[in-house]
Amino acid sequence: MQAEVRTTLKTQLRRTLGPCVRFDVGLARYTSFRIGGPADIFVEPNTLEELQVLMRLVTEYGAPCFLLGGGTNVLVSDKGVRGVVIRLGRGFDYAEWGVQPEQTQTAQVRVGAGRSLGQFVREAARKGYGGVEFAEGIPGRVGGGLLMNAGAFGSELSEVVETITGVTHTGQSLRLSNPSIGFAYRTTALPPQFIVSEVVFRLRQKPRVSITSAMQQARKKRNRSQPHGYPNAGSIFKNPPGRYAGRMIEAVGCKGSRQGQAQVSEQHANFIVNTGGATASQVWRLIEQVQRQVWQEERVWLEPEVRRVGEW
Repeated sequence: MQAEVRTTLKTQLRRTLGPCVRFDVGLARYTSFRIGGPADIFVEPNTLEELQVLMRLVTEYGAPCFLLGGGTNVLVSDKGVRGVVIRLGRGFDYAEWGVQPEQTQTAQVRVGAGRSLGQFVREAARKGYGGVEFAEGIPGRVGGGLLMNAGAFGSELSEVVETITGVTHTGQSLRLSNPSIGFAYRTTALPPQFIVSEVVFRLRQKPRVSITSAMQQARKKRNRSQPHGYPNAGSIFKNPPGRYAGRMIEAVGCKGSRQGQAQVSEQHANFIVNTGGATASQVWRLIEQVQRQVWQEERVWLEPEVRRVGEW
């Protein structure tokens, strides 16, 4: 994006969207890795209308844009992100329960894409509705969980999503049903630059003791196997069909490997942790090192689950 166009876009955004627009914002504080350089333009829209206006302007000026979400499963460049970084504001942090007295066995829940996934899971448990208890402990927001079809222990969000609402790159509001979302293993097939604003779930009533037990089991499994105390972005690689990436990485001797302050976790080899002051470049070099080692010994090329964004 040319400097003149960037300056004009900044002026338009500030005039149109006011205080939800900031410039040269460091992104490390907004990522679970605690890594990332500055965003040229950082916007936190609070309403669907603001998001629509934002996307129309981004498209009109031909500016690149990136939806940050909860900052998990991303590796932001040390050089930062050119263009516009979007992070949904507080107006997208809600859950509206549509439970009819005569239909208490199921509940339709409208959840803002900016709501914490963990908060939604625990709220459903308190109300006695199951279907998302497997997601206890998965970090990030509902929108991000939807985009990556978050799952664990044999379940995934695609099983309980009815529809989603979002905004296209032209600012059009669009609703998609489950079959149109293109759910697959840890991914979806949504239109380019489509930003999810709301997810509608259909949950079923279950005994609270059953839900609580499932959540406790999920929490225990994660506490036993996943690293704690160091910033990380969750699982680094997708599991190859029929195999586990972490076990493969450990088998080829990469557990504990380092590049600067980035380290393959000693607790779970499919995690890379920031031991203090790690850079994005160090993390990416370590990812490539692991990929090469697994390929050389197992002839399997591990596909990253973490997304690399920004200027590299």
